[in-house]
Amino acid sequence: MKRKHQPEDSESVIADSWSRCIGYGLHHDHEPEPANLTSEQHEALENGYEALLSTTETEVLPYYDNIMSNSRCLILLADAQARVLKGWGDQRITESHLRPWFRPGANWHEKVAGTNAIGTSIATESPIQVQRNEHFLKLNRSIISSAAPIFDTDRQLVGVLSAFSDAYLPQAHTLGMVRLLSQSVENRLIVRQLGGEHFILTLNTTADNIDSPWSGLIAFDHSGRVIAFNQRANQLLGEALVGRDLSSLFIENRNQILNHSHNAPIRLTTTQRVRLSGLLKRPASMTASVAAPSGPTSRTSSPRPASRQVRDIVSLDEIEHGDPLVRRCADQASKVLERGVPILICGETGVGKEVMVKALHGNSRRQSQPLVSVNCAAIPPELVESELFGYQAGAFTGARAQGSLGLIRKADKGILFLDEIGEMPLAAQSRLLRVLQEREVTPVGSTERIPVDILLISATNRPLAHRIEDGGFRADLYYRINGLSLEIPPLRERMDRGELIRQIYQAHRDEEQPEHLNSEVMAALENHPWPGNIRQLTNIIRVAVAIADGEEVQLWHLPEDFLAEYEGHKVTARKPVFDASTFNESPQGNEGNRDDPMSHTLVIYRQCMGNVSRAAKELSVSRNTLYKRLRELGVR
Repeated sequence: MKRKHQPEDSESVIADSWSRCIGYGLHHDHEPEPANLTSEQHEALENGYEALLSTTETEVLPYYDNIMSNSRCLILLADAQARVLKGWGDQRITESHLRPWFRPGANWHEKVAGTNAIGTSIATESPIQVQRNEHFLKLNRSIISSAAPIFDTDRQLVGVLSAFSDAYLPQAHTLGMVRLLSQSVENRLIVRQLGGEHFILTLNTTADNIDSPWSGLIAFDHSGRVIAFNQRANQLLGEALVGRDLSSLFIENRNQILNHSHNAPIRLTTTQRVRLSGLLKRPASMTASVAAPSGPTSRTSSPRPASRQVRDIVSLDEIEHGDPLVRRCADQASKVLERGVPILICGETGVGKEVMVKALHGNSRRQSQPLVSVNCAAIPPELVESELFGYQAGAFTGARAQGSLGLIRKADKGILFLDEIGEMPLAAQSRLLRVLQEREVTPVGSTERIPVDILLISATNRPLAHRIEDGGFRADLYYRINGLSLEIPPLRERMDRGELIRQIYQAHRDEEQPEHLNSEVMAALENHPWPGNIRQLTNIIRVAVAIADGEEVQLWHLPEDFLAEYEGHKVTARKPVFDASTFNESPQGNEGNRDDPMSHTLVIYRQCMGNVSRAAKELSVSRNTLYKRLRELGVR
């Protein structure tokens, strides 16, 4: 969601700011006088922002000590009026005449100081980096500044964090660091103000980065109504959040989220079919009462044993239960991966791309070596290159003193999985292409080339061809990663849908529940359109098992939104014309009935092992015609 003042790109940000400065009556040679606060004024200023200052200084900055200790960098915290509240770091980064502008009370508003990171970030309510000659006043053209706004629980701008540097080093990383720092302050403010009486749900694209400052944060009350959220949550969910109910944001039942274990990972899927990982923290008042010892008359009950956990290690035999297309994908991928051929896995969100990758890793000769998974959409664009390729010590403002190995080098001798690769920034795509061509990594800020031995698997849930046409993805990288292209069919098209449902139920049911679902529930599950695929199926079964609470799962135990979706897309409950047994048996002998195009299509499709291109060629029809016949047969 763009704010009304947020420009399209950096150039227009600066151009608009210069126009405002001219409107304020400023000229390039203007030299304003910095504020000189008395001790009483300084104390009053700090007292007015006690919560913001203490949150920044005592709860966030200790985690970023390396920023000041390893770089010539100055961090400033300013209020919503662009007045400096406090600074940390190296005061000697620039000429002495600018140092008064880094002291408390100095006003960086555009009306006073022209175009600059603090003032322009406030004007646009967005992160910004201002290079030397982009400053409107010549006075400031010896520095480079980056800034990002901080919003309170009511989504009002309360301050700005900025970093100033005079180093001729990669500056995109500085902006990324400042964005993370401001996000951390914002997160702490939400927890500090609302964590006592409200639930806090932390969100990110994978469980591996759930504790990152770049995680979404949602605070909601005991009824599931959203009270506050941070900028990242707004990006992840893509819609206005305040006042919304959890049930309108996620396909999971509201009570399933509210009753989830404290500080335990939870998998969630948004109503826009975006998969997220979450961590729930109950209100501090609630956890305190739970932890309090029971009195002599208190009744205690033993918690119900958790349903059996799904094993993290998956074999190739377990990813399908009779679907020939999935089996073909697995067999082909396993063979080519061992020969170093890169694999590109396509498919809708939730079809099981990650599960396929884990199975391929577990079945490969590199199963004892690392499998490093990277969600390319989860890393801030400014930090993608340093996260993937690593950096040497002191490579840029905010770099760790010991440098960073990078995710590609962490995957050395193993498998690198790049999920949502279509979201990778173009600059990182160029570097990745060189790595794949030369099998060497050059860390950011270094000239040393380090050999790497990796097998590459990439995944996307939307056609990369469209991204290439739009200029968002390099064609040469596409052909480099697309050694073998696999498309995992959606759940609604899988021949083993019924067996998948039974297996997932078996994995999650309580021990006292029946081993099999009844026919009414199975019919609803088998004939559902499943827009969220296997991930949605797993969540629905987990909800039903929990609500049934040890009893047999009935139709009314399925979530209301699922039943509404089912009724809206109801399909006549029937056995598919083309199921696993049909695939292995010709309905009309070995050749089928050539006078019956549908029967003959079924036989040829079976003989071609689900390869649409080969089957269309054998039948002398177009792929579109074949797809149409297969849909009529209930195959796709």
